[in-house]
Amino acid sequence: MHPDTVYAQPGSGARFDWGLAGAAELGRVCAVLVVVDVLSFTTAVEVSVARGMRVHPFPWGEQADEYARRVGAVAAVGRRQTSGERPWSLSPAALRTAPVVPDLVLPSPNGSAICAAASATGIPVVAASLRNARAVGVWLTGQGYGSTRAPIGVVASGERWPDGTLRPAVEDQLGAAAVLDALSAVPGGLSVEAALALATLASVPDLPAAVRGCVSGRELTETGFAGDVEIAVQVDVSEVVPVLRNGVFSAA
Repeated sequence: MHPDTVYAQPGSGARFDWGLAGAAELGRVCAVLVVVDVLSFTTAVEVSVARGMRVHPFPWGEQADEYARRVGAVAAVGRRQTSGERPWSLSPAALRTAPVVPDLVLPSPNGSAICAAASATGIPVVAASLRNARAVGVWLTGQGYGSTRAPIGVVASGERWPDGTLRPAVEDQLGAAAVLDALSAVPGGLSVEAALALATLASVPDLPAAVRGCVSGRELTETGFAGDVEIAVQVDVSEVVPVLRNGVFSAA
């Protein structure tokens, strides 16, 4: 086997990796990518799409306003920058109550950046969270994904350390595991990496408690955003499957 292909976990119907580099690797060979960023990008996407908004992923940075103007959208701001005029942010709780707009640019340094990059491959990208993991799995298998010829790549976004390196995040591993649980019977089977990610579910007796208690959950709670965590830990409450096509998330 050629050394540069082994990283894509060949010979399996559902595969698992981490972050931007993992998404790039799986995106070269998979028929569809599933991106998981539980706290909070993909949870925010599900909440927004469920309310009828189209979501444009965008890498974190200063250009979001300019991009929003170009595509005729509203740009979300940082959690702490919201105002009466701009109530849209990465906070799922804020997005639940903010006015519905047709198009929302939602920047984030992890999930959104990964989705924006993956969009360039032209393959469908699905936003999964604990809220819609089961629905995502059902939709993917219904579309015929999950064979060795049309494999599914599941990507846990993770967080960043201050130096910019990947910090594997418990909530994303568990979100990915919830999706893989719904994919465990795909005809191509799970890669070793996917099977081990799935195995973490069995070690967690209380999924919401684990997400509340992990580093990211505690960080949000301690900075005043416990409401976002509570929305994110609602397991399989949604049938909405946001699919990114032509740079925009809308319901499948």
